Amino acid sequence: MYYHFQGGDNIFLPVFRAEHKRLHLEARYNYEDLETFSGWVGYNLEGGEKITYAFTPMAGIARGLTNGFALGLEFSVTVGKFELYSESEYLWDQASTEYNYFYSWTDLTFSPRDWWWVGISGQRTRLYQTDLEYQRGVMLGAVAGNWEISGYYYNAGFGETFVLLDVTFSF
Repeated sequence: MYYHFQGGDNIFLPVFRAEHKRLHLEARYNYEDLETFSGWVGYNLEGGEKITYAFTPMAGIARGLTNGFALGLEFSVTVGKFELYSESEYLWDQASTEYNYFYSWTDLTFSPRDWWWVGISGQRTRLYQTDLEYQRGVMLGAVAGNWEISGYYYNAGFGETFVLLDVTFSF
């Protein structure tokens, strides 16, 4: 679940994921747009030893303030204590090609210990508007048991700043 804090606006973005062998299912709300639900199905590919990787190509449908079809990719590559994670999607809007959109979120992290990490983050989204097309930020995260929390601070020194909090429970 993500919580976005910008000025007086607070946005709750629940994301639910289910994995079964290679099958990936995902449901999101307020992610592609406010008051918009999206459902996704994907195929997990992973492997490696010294360099590990996970790729999940996906297809999804969005319904709400934004209606359309999307193709996406989530991936991570880990080398030692460094990880590159990225998710991206292209949404074809039903209303008009003028509203078609490319979304991307990428984190590069370093984990000094197995239970915490620090990194840089960048994203392109239309969920909230700033003067910047690409949001830039830093992040810090930790895990304890089945809980994971990451905090992001975007656009310091570049424009209107905002905070994103990611809280995850896995079972």
